[in-house]
Amino acid sequence: MIKVGITGGNGFIGTHLSNWLRLWPDRFELVPFERAWFDQPQKLAAFTAQCDCVVHLAALNRHNDADTIYETNIRLVKQLVEALESSGSEAKVIFSSSTQEERENAYGRSKQEGRRYLSEWAEGSEGSFSGLVIPNVFGPFGDPYYNSVVATFSHQLTHNETPEIITDATLELIYIDELVQQMIHHIEDQSDNSYNRVQIDPPSKSTVSELLKTLQRFCEDYVDRGIFPAMRNSFDIQLFNTFRSYINHEEHFPVNLELHEDERGRFAETVHLKTGGQVSFSTTAPGVTRGNHFHTRKIERFAVIRGQARIEMRRVDSNEVLSFELSGESPGYVDMPVWYTHNITNSGDDDLYTLFWINEIYDPEDADTYYMDV
Repeated sequence: MIKVGITGGNGFIGTHLSNWLRLWPDRFELVPFERAWFDQPQKLAAFTAQCDCVVHLAALNRHNDADTIYETNIRLVKQLVEALESSGSEAKVIFSSSTQEERENAYGRSKQEGRRYLSEWAEGSEGSFSGLVIPNVFGPFGDPYYNSVVATFSHQLTHNETPEIITDATLELIYIDELVQQMIHHIEDQSDNSYNRVQIDPPSKSTVSELLKTLQRFCEDYVDRGIFPAMRNSFDIQLFNTFRSYINHEEHFPVNLELHEDERGRFAETVHLKTGGQVSFSTTAPGVTRGNHFHTRKIERFAVIRGQARIEMRRVDSNEVLSFELSGESPGYVDMPVWYTHNITNSGDDDLYTLFWINEIYDPEDADTYYMDV
């Protein structure tokens, strides 16, 4: 059991790292942290004393005043070092730096110098240190106009705003789950090895204009026409899962299907897709609930074709439950976002008939299914 403390745990990277660590309660224990403790030396020292590993993510990324960015980030690092020294901590410290270290801007300088301060602390103590130099990170739930251009474009396209390319640069990109897995590797590496600088290689590259073109295609296919777009590789799937996290689910779902009826009976097309996967069918007895699980990467659709159903979903780190009522009299579907635990309940008196589509063929060795009550 490794006791992990995360500064900046409520931010984009911290939220995802915390969610992943909670999936393995037999391997990791999260040590609570409050931002106010940076101004309370005794509490900050007590926090570091509890940790086997401290992941320092707290930082100011953007501000109108460059000096404020630099001064804030350096102050946070120095306060953390003072707390580590005060508590006599031998914890491993993991620091999130950025490829902006190479640029002459306030944020890049603060990251480079912050990494140096922590490296010097590790050399003079019994602790160890990994300074991760991270490329551009994207993924679900990032703040638009702050965390990444992918977040900004996705928000704009799903909220009837017009994206604008200011500089068509080539970006080195890493998906949040890919970054978290590398962080977990360093958390678990409790050897005596001390790393000063760890370059995180970007798994993907794209120009800003190429990103926008792909996200516009997703919007036209998925939002406007209800079609799952072509996803040619894992990068496309990562972009699509990021894009759809910005859709207002309460307004978008359920989507009613076009129902055709004649003397032969009724017919509706439930899934239009430009990608592969698996289609399943189920019946559910009255009062029975299926599901209560979530996925971190899979894309899934529930289509109700007969009976009455209540579909519920909740983001795993939130208490807000979204609820949708569907009926086979007017067939419709709801799609399941990543990191939302979800279920479906037969709320009627007769059997419920449901079609399920998911973009992967089920693999019991890599099911990407985590059980949690809505």
